[in-house]
Amino acid sequence: MRATLNGTTGLGVLAATTALTVAAVGTATARSEAAPAPAFLATGELPPDPASDWNAGEVTAGLPEVPVFCLEDALPERRASHRQFWTDLDTNAVQVTVVTRSDSAARRLAAMAESSVRNCARDWEQQVPGGTAEWRDFGTMSVEEGAHVYGVGISNPETADDVHLFGVGRDGHTVTVVRWGRMGTFEQADPAAFRATTRTAVDKLYD
Repeated sequence: MRATLNGTTGLGVLAATTALTVAAVGTATARSEAAPAPAFLATGELPPDPASDWNAGEVTAGLPEVPVFCLEDALPERRASHRQFWTDLDTNAVQVTVVTRSDSAARRLAAMAESSVRNCARDWEQQVPGGTAEWRDFGTMSVEEGAHVYGVGISNPETADDVHLFGVGRDGHTVTVVRWGRMGTFEQADPAAFRATTRTAVDKLYD
């Protein structure tokens, strides 16, 4: 006669099922503990502003409501988070971090982000009649899987000039992008200080 759940065999099945459930929970917990959320920049880690202290919002899931200049189509919403920064005047910044599913996916995303920044000046000129733009390469850095810093300056005859600095870096399967911007030209930017900010942003993702 086949044993029921009240018999020896049934108890064995129940015990095995319980053991599998506990093991699954333990595995999920281990994975959760092994994948901490990436850390974000603090206000004191941004380039110093001569006229104002930096303010910061909370780390928020998803992409910023206003798309990141030059990266409007390069950053995915899924598995992204961001933090906004601003001063009392006309300087602002944002950090976007995307946790991808693999190192290779992160490598592709970082390459896409860099390509978008490199092509930004050309694309902007095509979209703004009478506008002029230029981009500059401020070099790579050896931090985690690498980082690269760029600058884009735009001049619109109907508005003021704007300058933006971009840092794109990767730590394993995670990509982070930092954009700093303000009214003005490259004369008002400090690439050396921003390189330090980019290095910190990548280095502290997973301390």
